[in-house]
Amino acid sequence: MDSKDALVVFEGTKIRRIWHDDEWFYSVSDIIALLTDSKDELAYWRKLKQREPQLVTICHGLKLPAADGKLRYADCVNTRNAFRLIQSVPSPKAEPFKQWLAKVGYERIQEIENPELAQDRVKEYYELKGYPQEWIDKRLRGIAIRQDLTDEWETRGIQEKKDFAILTNEISKATFGKTVGEYKKFKGLERDGQNLRDHMTDWELILTMVGEKATTDITISKDSQGFNECRDSAVDGGTIAKNTRKELEQKIGKTVISNENYLNLTGKKQRKLIKD
Repeated sequence: MDSKDALVVFEGTKIRRIWHDDEWFYSVSDIIALLTDSKDELAYWRKLKQREPQLVTICHGLKLPAADGKLRYADCVNTRNAFRLIQSVPSPKAEPFKQWLAKVGYERIQEIENPELAQDRVKEYYELKGYPQEWIDKRLRGIAIRQDLTDEWETRGIQEKKDFAILTNEISKATFGKTVGEYKKFKGLERDGQNLRDHMTDWELILTMVGEKATTDITISKDSQGFNECRDSAVDGGTIAKNTRKELEQKIGKTVISNENYLNLTGKKQRKLIKD
C-alpha cells in the first residue's frame, strides 16, 4: 500500500486506513477522535465497548502506523461497520452522520416499495457528475442487465462474493481480454471506490451488456447449476461479446478497447485508443 493511501483526511482530522480483504478498514480510535472531544480516544473506546460489548464483533485487529512510526495492531472497521460505530457514539459531532444515515435508510425503504425511485436517484447522480445523457441511458440499462444476471446466478447456487467476482472476470476476459482488475489498471483507476463501468466508453458499456445478457440467456438455456457450469456459460457469453467486438473493429478499422476514463468521457482529455 502506498503511503499516500494510508490516510484519509476528514475536516482536518487524519483517519488511518488499510486495504484488507478487498476493502478499506479504518482506525476506530481515529474515528472516535474525529467525532468526540475526548483527550484519550483509546480510553473512550474501552468505555464504549464496555457499554456495548457487541461492538467488539465488528472490529478487526490490523497493523497501522502508530505515533512512533512503527506498525502496531489497532481496532479497525470497514465502511459498513464504521457507520455502525458512529451510531453508538453519543456526541453532537456524530449527529449529522446519524441524520444522514436515517435519511439514507428511509430512501432505501422508498426504493424497495418503488424501484423506479432508485433508478431516478442513480440517474441524478450521474447527471450531477457531468455524464452525457446518452451514456447515462446505457449505464442504467447495463445496471438492469447486470442485476438480472446476478439474480440468475444466485438461484443457481452462487452465493460467495469471490465467486461472483470470478464469474464476472470470466466474461470480461472473454470479451476484452482483461479481468476487471486489469482493465481498471489499464484505465489508470484506483482500486477503492471506482467502478470500472463508470469509466467505460459507449462501446465498452454496450459490449459489457452483450456479454452479460448472453451469459444470462445461455445460463438459462443450459440450465447451468453450480459454479463450474455457470463459469462455462460465462465464458460462452463473453465469447459472443468478443466476436461482436472483433467484427465491429474489423469494419471500423480500429479497436474499441480504450484507456480513457471519466475525464476523457467528459471531453477533458484527448481520447486514446490502443491496438488489440
